[in-house]
Amino acid sequence: MMKEIDLEIFSPVHEVRHPLLDEKGIYLYLKRDDLIHPVISGNKWRKLKYLLKKAREEKRSHLVTFGGAYSNHLIATAAAAAQFGFKATGIVRGEEVMNDHIFLCRLYGMELIFVDRESYRKKAALFAHYFGDDADALFIDEGGASPEGALGCAEIVDELMDNYHHIFCACGTGTTAAGIINGINNNYLETEFHAVPVFKNGGFMANEIDKYVLKPSVYQLHTDYHFGGYAKATRELISFIKQFVMATGILIEPVYTGKMLHAIFDLAAKNYFQPGNKILAVHTGGLLGLLGMADKF
Repeated sequence: MMKEIDLEIFSPVHEVRHPLLDEKGIYLYLKRDDLIHPVISGNKWRKLKYLLKKAREEKRSHLVTFGGAYSNHLIATAAAAAQFGFKATGIVRGEEVMNDHIFLCRLYGMELIFVDRESYRKKAALFAHYFGDDADALFIDEGGASPEGALGCAEIVDELMDNYHHIFCACGTGTTAAGIINGINNNYLETEFHAVPVFKNGGFMANEIDKYVLKPSVYQLHTDYHFGGYAKATRELISFIKQFVMATGILIEPVYTGKMLHAIFDLAAKNYFQPGNKILAVHTGGLLGLLGMADKF
């Protein structure tokens, strides 16, 4: 049964206090997108928002998307499909496994197809192979990467009630980063945007971001905070996350938000910011990612 899609999303901004920030005379705020929804949280909800609207407008009843075995995007899509009355299929990279993420996807009713890593690289071909004859099926790229995803993420900036010298976010597909850049431009702000890629050798992320940026823009790409690569973590990162969570009561994870916040604190220690600067960091949710990395703690 199709249900009305509520397109209203809003998350609060909370100040983060820390002795280092006080010492440097800078102010850090966290856009709490992790509080949007317990499962469809953070940028996952924002990137799905207009894709769900597109599916409804095009009378598509079947959401087909992609991700790894620990993908928060797969869980978010499964939960959104269940909530709004869509059928969902996830095409999963790698051999068939069973873990907490896969369990939740199936609990929400998502059907899963496991494919080898070489085939997974050709997502359009996979979609055509399995669902080319299904007029009800809508292709949703891995992580919700799309113009619609960027449109939803631009609203992060629309919601802000204050001005900031810097805005930071972690990036995996570049869609959230592009949306924030578009939001800064749409609101004629002089805010400097900073992307923190979570991949090793993340310079390629500029090309991914620029796919969805509506006009040429200058922004900063900090590629030294990957801690070994995607879903990798070092003792330094884990120690930082433990200290941050205990000091603030705000839960973060090692895949995205933990790396971004570590970057901000490291840059602050190196006097990257000017005294009096106000910095906004976007908490992109994805806290279920902790389930797959508990052994690192």
